[in-house]
Amino acid sequence: MRHEHIAIAGNPRHEARRAYAGEAEHRIRAFMPMVKKLAWHAHGSGRPGIEIEDLVQVGLIALTECVRRHDGQGEHAFAAYAKTRVRGAMFDLIRREAPTTRTAARKRREIEEESRRLASQLGRIPSEGELADAMGMNAREFASVRAQSEPLRFDAIDSCYSDSNAAFADASADGLEAMEQAEQGERLAIAIADLPDRLQMITQLYFVEELNLGEIAAVLGVSIPRVHQLKAQALERLKAAMVD
Repeated sequence: MRHEHIAIAGNPRHEARRAYAGEAEHRIRAFMPMVKKLAWHAHGSGRPGIEIEDLVQVGLIALTECVRRHDGQGEHAFAAYAKTRVRGAMFDLIRREAPTTRTAARKRREIEEESRRLASQLGRIPSEGELADAMGMNAREFASVRAQSEPLRFDAIDSCYSDSNAAFADASADGLEAMEQAEQGERLAIAIADLPDRLQMITQLYFVEELNLGEIAAVLGVSIPRVHQLKAQALERLKAAMVD
């Protein structure tokens, strides 16, 4: 008599877990060339002492986190999102290592402490002139220090990269509004991915990483007016892309 062997399926949860792990590993391998390319770009814009291997490592960690949290996205949207997050992780490392950035952070704390001291003494928020006098600076010196140390924000664009945004977070709401928000976020991510590398860096550092113009100038090795000019170019391109 001929006996047929019947395969017995394993535990569905274990099978699903293995399948997911395999897909995640495949996605990480597929995007590793992008991580290495971004690492070399960031390395060229960084400061001596930061090794390319360190940038690749933080990029790989960011990529793995993207895969873990956003495995359901289409490849184009995922690529744009992952590119933004990986570059952000790399420039965060560069920012932490930049002496100029640490100086700016110290100046920011000094201004905040002096502002609190004067507010307590005067019973109101001090003017910039009063702050400058208290810190032994003239108006021009104080304005320069504040421009290089005070973080600037742009909430409308920054929110497009927050984990609570429907384009990048796990879907928790239904309806047309959530779909429209997701589409807008995806369009913006794709528009940013289509910018030239330098303008992508400016957008990432200013709107997502929340560096001020002085800090970005230190990271990229250009002047503050040049950063302002590049930021304006990036915004014009993004506005045009979102209108089309």
